[in-house]
Amino acid sequence: MAAYPILTQSAQAGRAVVRGLTQTAVVRGLTQSAEAGRAIVREFVQSRVTRAIVGFGTRTDYGLMRRVNRWRAPKWLRLWMIAATRGGDGWLWYAMGSVVAVFGGPERFAALLAAATAAAVGIAIFLRLKRLCGRRRPCVIEPHCWATLLPPDQFSFPSGHTITAFAVAVSLGSFYPAALAGLLFCAASVAASRILLGMHFLTDVIAGAMIGSALGTVSFSVASSALG
Repeated sequence: MAAYPILTQSAQAGRAVVRGLTQTAVVRGLTQSAEAGRAIVREFVQSRVTRAIVGFGTRTDYGLMRRVNRWRAPKWLRLWMIAATRGGDGWLWYAMGSVVAVFGGPERFAALLAAATAAAVGIAIFLRLKRLCGRRRPCVIEPHCWATLLPPDQFSFPSGHTITAFAVAVSLGSFYPAALAGLLFCAASVAASRILLGMHFLTDVIAGAMIGSALGTVSFSVASSALG
C-alpha cells in the first residue's frame, strides 16, 4: 500500500516538471519565433511590394481589356478567333480524340485516358476556383465592340477553355511528340480567342495555361507509369 503514495507523488512531481518546462525561456522563445514568423507573413501579404505586384497585374489586365474590347479586328482574325473558341467548347478535342482512337496505335487508350483525366480534373479545378475568386468577365465590365458571344458563366478567373485546351494538348502531345506543335498551336489559339473575344483577362488565360499544362504533364506521367 505504501507504493501508491510514492507513485502519486512521482506523478505530481512529473507534472510540475512539465509545467516548468513549458514556462522556460526556450519554449517561450520558440513561441515568440512562431508568432514573429506569422507576423512576417502577414506583413509580406500586406506589403507595398505585394500590393504593387497585384496592382501591376490588375492595371495590365484592364489596360489590355480596354484596347481589345475597342479594337475592330480584321475579318480574318475575327473568324479565326470565333472558330477557335467554338472548337474549344469541346468539338476540337472530340475530333482529336476520334483521330487518336482510330490512328493512335497501341498507346491510344493510355493517351485518351490521360487526356480525359487531365480535362476532367481541370474542369473540377476551374469550377471551384471561379466560385472562390468571383472575378467578373471583361465583357461585363466594358462591352465588346464587335463580339456578341455569350459567356458560359459569369466568372472570369481562371479560363476554363484554356485549362482544358492545354490539358488535352500537353497530355496527347506527350504521347505523340510529332503532333505536339500542332496541338499547342490549337491550344494557344483557343487561349488567345478568349482574350480577343472579351471573355477573359490576360491573367485568366496565363493561369489557365499553367494549370492545364501541369495537369497534362502529370496525367502523361501517371499513364506512362501504368503502362510500365
